[in-house]
Amino acid sequence: MANPRSLTLLSLLFLFINSSVSTAVMTYNVADLGAKPDGQTDSTKAFLSAWAEACASANPSVIYVPTGRFFLRNAVFNGPCKNTAITFRIAGTLVAPSDYRVIGNAGNWLLFEHVNGVTISGGIFDGQGTGLWDCKASGNSCPSGATTLGFSNSNNIIVSGVTSLNSQMFHIVINGCNNVKMQDVRVSASGQSPNTDGIHVQKSSGVTILDSKIATGDDCVSIGPGTTNLWIENIVCGPGHGISIGSLGKDQQEDGVQNVTVRTATFTGTQNGVRIKSWGRPSTGFAKNILFQHAVMINVQNPIVIDQNYCPAEKGCPGQVSGVQISDVTYQDIHGTSATEVAVKFDCSSKYPCSKITLDDVKLSYKNQAAEASCSHAGGTAEGTAFSAVDVRTALRCGFPSVRHRTAPARARLHPNGLQQLPRPLSILGESAELQFYGQIDLFEVLGDLAGKLQFGRLGGGWKVVNEAAGVR
Repeated sequence: MANPRSLTLLSLLFLFINSSVSTAVMTYNVADLGAKPDGQTDSTKAFLSAWAEACASANPSVIYVPTGRFFLRNAVFNGPCKNTAITFRIAGTLVAPSDYRVIGNAGNWLLFEHVNGVTISGGIFDGQGTGLWDCKASGNSCPSGATTLGFSNSNNIIVSGVTSLNSQMFHIVINGCNNVKMQDVRVSASGQSPNTDGIHVQKSSGVTILDSKIATGDDCVSIGPGTTNLWIENIVCGPGHGISIGSLGKDQQEDGVQNVTVRTATFTGTQNGVRIKSWGRPSTGFAKNILFQHAVMINVQNPIVIDQNYCPAEKGCPGQVSGVQISDVTYQDIHGTSATEVAVKFDCSSKYPCSKITLDDVKLSYKNQAAEASCSHAGGTAEGTAFSAVDVRTALRCGFPSVRHRTAPARARLHPNGLQQLPRPLSILGESAELQFYGQIDLFEVLGDLAGKLQFGRLGGGWKVVNEAAGVR
């Protein structure tokens, strides 16, 4: 008669082995399925076969792409799959057709759709888009171009260590997705390449973009309607058009953008730094709860801009005003140099002015002088531990009701009905000069460590501040 204790041990061992087998990771090497690393042989079928097997497996799966160059036509990797842990581990380079007409009207070169738990790790994606860029530059009739890597209606996506080169159109698009993490992404294309946004996010929630370097001919990161809870951190951008929310308001019925954080970004030689852009026509869209924090601008044409009068080719919007409502936008700790005299430009909707705009320690210069600001239809505050001329100019151009210094208790107020002497100067404002306060200001408030005398006076249409020690020009 068998020992009951031995039977129990055998049963436990069987269960352990069976459990280990059921969770074993399945690996599919595209080379074993017919892919050729010569950059010429069409390997599309082998990649789709590897996907079909991985997707049909109940076990976690790895699709391995060895070193070499693998030529692929457009491919769609469809879900849902039987498991939620499929990894493309790419050691080589994926190469698009050099003839842009082959995939130019496909919309996407490589698209993942209705998938859950997919990781793309490593690899170079060569979109070979230069031929299409040349076609567009010539003015000839050309295909619109294909996005290199797209994710649509998918969840729990990771893209890590990926390099995208010379995409025909957008490099990476996240559309209708939840919980996406992108890290250590490299994007490279000519600064003159048209419509080659580095990473585009729309109709998605819980997207994180970290530690990435983007050089392209359009927005480094573009944020479209329906984006919520987006976190962007440690980004190097340039050349390119900066990090842009929008364009919004293209459609009259449109989802808004909210809860966006952009922090620790460096912009070098870009057209814009941080931008919010909307079409100048009616829309239900909005942008709110936006934070731009810890940004360095190096020779950027438009470091800070809100443009609500976007109307390309002056078609479909002349004479109209934007319906997109922009509110609760904070610019904090933004330093550097502007390539143009006007570094801060708020051109907001006359029907729905921008509201609750906050400038906090914004210090931008143009040719070694404090940069200028321009403002239409915007309201908010300037505050911080130290003011620059840009903070104060923007607040005054916009008619912001107050300028606040957060840490020190001393306070001075200027009311529009008279002249007031302050006991100490605003040394935080810079070199000796004079500052004109434009616009209708109900209250000018400074919270800070005032160190001498400052005289306020009303001259013509604006306030005039004169002080030997601490004005700004």
